Amino acid sequence: MKQTITKSLQDMLSKDVILFVIKIGFISLALTLLFAWNIWGLLTDIIASYLSWIPWEWLQTSGASIGTFLLTYMLFIIIVSLLTSLQSEKLLVSLAKKRYPDVHVVGSANMTTSILLTLKASIVFLLLFILTLPLLFIPILGQVWVLYLWSILLKEPTIYDVGALFIREKKIRKEKKKKTSILAMIAALFNYIPLVNIFAPVFAQILFLHHILGKENKF
Repeated sequence: MKQTITKSLQDMLSKDVILFVIKIGFISLALTLLFAWNIWGLLTDIIASYLSWIPWEWLQTSGASIGTFLLTYMLFIIIVSLLTSLQSEKLLVSLAKKRYPDVHVVGSANMTTSILLTLKASIVFLLLFILTLPLLFIPILGQVWVLYLWSILLKEPTIYDVGALFIREKKIRKEKKKKTSILAMIAALFNYIPLVNIFAPVFAQILFLHHILGKENKF
């Protein structure tokens, strides 16, 4: 795993990766701001209603504002993940050729499947986020829980997008998936840092790329 992380961090500093992430980041930010501009007030009211069990009105209001901001931030992360999933194939193939010249591309991720997997992960992510919103205000536990939720958003779509390029057999792809939870959580750490968070999905893909193709992980 150490070698996988080291190679991934090196690749993150390449010009191609940085330009790709900046492009995805700008598009995602524009879409998120458009969404927030139109329904910020509605979201705040809904979350305030959800937090009505709190006895202090000022805390309800503050919690609703924080919850709305967090939900908007989560939406931004989801959009970044979706766009990365749809646009990263050429980048991944280019990185693979540089690192593993003897490895051949055996397929391509189906766009519909990529979208469905990302939407599925996003729905699970958002449902768990909303249902467990009070947990987010508990120090340490809240942060660990959010990290786990972010890993859900990354894991399944990423293993499909990367695996479809280099693994033809679905059985092997499933085997590889079992060992990626920690990698997804490592990539999700980027989400704790504003601006740097736009690197999280592509970092997850690069981690999974080296996890699949690295010598210590050969199948």
